[in-house]
Amino acid sequence: MITKTQLKNSLDNPPENVTVDQVIDQLIFIEKIQKGLDDSKSGRTTSKEKAKEK
Repeated sequence: MITKTQLKNSLDNPPENVTVDQVIDQLIFIEKIQKGLDDSKSGRTTSKEKAKEK
């Protein structure tokens, strides 16, 4: 989940010609990175060996 601080930092200094779609894309990107970091910290990852098996 994106925190209020992350959201605020993303919106504080946008480029001059930013579109709403670009802002949404950036927020989705940040959310996916945060989910990956949370999964990693919680041990919800797959080893190289298991990935190769799949």
